[in-house]
Amino acid sequence: MITSAPARCPHLPRCPAATAPGRGAARTVAAHPEQGWSLLCNGVVVFDDTGELLPGGRALPPRRVGWIPFRPADGPGEARRSTFAQAS
Repeated sequence: MITSAPARCPHLPRCPAATAPGRGAARTVAAHPEQGWSLLCNGVVVFDDTGELLPGGRALPPRRVGWIPFRPADGPGEARRSTFAQAS
């Protein structure tokens, strides 16, 4: 188990802290795609399913992605468009 984040980020600009909302933007320092996880510079372990393990052992569940359709197109012959959007 990782008990603390690295003391100082060597990257410029500095990687976000493990507790910051943008913590996933930190640089990858160890990648293991065959096992489905990567270690970030700030000590966060991210998993392929978007779950996270923070330094100190706190686990964050995977973020859910939902299907949100756009309004149907107004004109005849125009295709209905849909997109994926992240649910909060």
